[in-house]
Amino acid sequence: MRKYPRPVDEPTSAELATIEAEWPLIEAELSVLDAEISLINAANHGGPSPLDWRRLRRAEARVTRVAAELAARPAVRKAVA
Repeated sequence: MRKYPRPVDEPTSAELATIEAEWPLIEAELSVLDAEISLINAANHGGPSPLDWRRLRRAEARVTRVAAELAARPAVRKAVA
């Protein structure tokens, strides 16, 4: 049976595991982006409310918290071939 090389455009299982491990941070950063978009849209409707600003601050705090949690995890060393 002939083995064909893995297509280059597909992630490896190790890459998928890395993405899964970092997903909480990615999700938190998307929350910041969403809050920033809301601020931009609010500018066209009388300006952002205190609730809009609070949403942004909470999203930014979440990014900081999740990044610290990820940094505290032990590093997984890759095997060198």
